[in-house]
Amino acid sequence: MKNDLSEKLFAEALLHIPGGVNSPVRAFRGVGGHPFFVQRAKGARLVDADGNEFVDYVCTWGPSILGHAAKPVVDAVKHAADLGLSFGTPNPAEIKLAKKIKEWVPSVQKVRMCNSGTEATMSCLRLARGFTKRKKIIKFEGCYHGHVDSLLVAAGSGALTLGTPNSAGVPEELAALTIVLPYNDPEALSAAFATHGPDLAAVIIEPVPANAGLYLPKPGYLEALRKLCTQYGAVLIFDEVMTGFRLAKGGAQEIYGITPDLNAFGKVIGGGLPVGAFGGRSDIMDYLAPDGPVYQAGTLSGNPLAMAAGLAQLEELQAQDGFRKLDDLGRTLREAVGDLLKTLRRPWTFQQIGSMFCLYFCESPVHNLTDAKKADTAAFAKFFHAMLEEGVYLAPSQFEAGFLSLAHTEVEMEITLRAMAKALALP
Repeated sequence: MKNDLSEKLFAEALLHIPGGVNSPVRAFRGVGGHPFFVQRAKGARLVDADGNEFVDYVCTWGPSILGHAAKPVVDAVKHAADLGLSFGTPNPAEIKLAKKIKEWVPSVQKVRMCNSGTEATMSCLRLARGFTKRKKIIKFEGCYHGHVDSLLVAAGSGALTLGTPNSAGVPEELAALTIVLPYNDPEALSAAFATHGPDLAAVIIEPVPANAGLYLPKPGYLEALRKLCTQYGAVLIFDEVMTGFRLAKGGAQEIYGITPDLNAFGKVIGGGLPVGAFGGRSDIMDYLAPDGPVYQAGTLSGNPLAMAAGLAQLEELQAQDGFRKLDDLGRTLREAVGDLLKTLRRPWTFQQIGSMFCLYFCESPVHNLTDAKKADTAAFAKFFHAMLEEGVYLAPSQFEAGFLSLAHTEVEMEITLRAMAKALALP
């Protein structure tokens, strides 16, 4: 695979950008080597600066659910751009997208737009603390909620890949207000509430953790969490930045039948443009300024381009019966990979829900971060580069989820499975 221009671009980037990248996992530190630089993308394919083409299973880390440069989204952005790039005032598209989010996610009674998933989770925590007048929060090992100071404690995603789950620059006093629990451990959950319950402002959780690979909640776990939050008056926050509008119209909460108090969203509702949103119960959301005492603001919040892209994407998903198709794609991939692993006698663990998946290079099931960390990261790195040589781009870390889009067809599946058969057969 030719990569002369990407190597040159990366060398130049290192002179001007910390680590040569604007988000750590892109640096390929989890797999070795240097990143490639993408020139363009269409459908399920990326083309890099050297002209190499890849079947893409990163999908912009989730937002490209229709595929890259989907015509309805591009057309909507072009039309919006003709009217103005940003206003700094309310615009009609904000209302339309807010109504769409409320329609699709019944737990959302009011919603506010922002510019990233990090802003959304940060705002949820501040709002929960303002509403409850309490300070402590609970999060879970391996769950990543953006680079919020009080949440960069036992974090997953890029922080885990770099081997620094606790970030420098986070004051110990602030971290002390965050209680970190193992995921899928109901006994630890009950004990934490028994000890800290009256002081808990909120519990924030990825209902389906997708930042340490991908693992699923055990039956009854989310139900137990909901019950404890209600019992002790803590605000239950679902971080559905990854899963919202990707696993189902109503996100993971629709699949598991749980109603959180607040939600953080992003990714899909921007159609590939920077976006975030948070919403939930009206009585909590009404604590936000200008109606309430909790301040939150953003110059570009509700940006008309992002609103137009998000609306177009959600409407196209609905028009194409997208979630059913994505579920079918996910099952097809899981069954094919499962058959391949059996044929090759590779005891690895493949986990999937809807259009999200992860191949763990470990033999045992993965239910939490401790299980995920048993994976052979050196074997994954070898596999990653072998797949890249065959023209298939997976997330450059064992501890990230993969994504399917509606642009992935049987052709891409065949290419992927041939590449996997070759890569997994390597000694």
